[in-house]
Amino acid sequence: MNEYIKLSIWVVVIGTVFLYLWRKGHLLSMTQYVQETREELRKCTWPSREELKGSTMVVLTVTFMLGMYTVVVDLVISTLIGWIT
Repeated sequence: MNEYIKLSIWVVVIGTVFLYLWRKGHLLSMTQYVQETREELRKCTWPSREELKGSTMVVLTVTFMLGMYTVVVDLVISTLIGWIT
């Protein structure tokens, strides 16, 4: 199949989908959603770089501790099951 025919088919398909969404009002509602989301994000207070670094370190530390706890508990349970069987 010729490349121009493939391209033409895609243009027609995308154009048809665009027209369908436009007629049903979905494009307007998506535009409104994006505008409202931007307004809400402007109202947010964003953390400073230092606050972000501190929060990141807390998350990494807690994740590491939880991972170690899981490894230790798994090792203990595996050992107990090994003794039982």
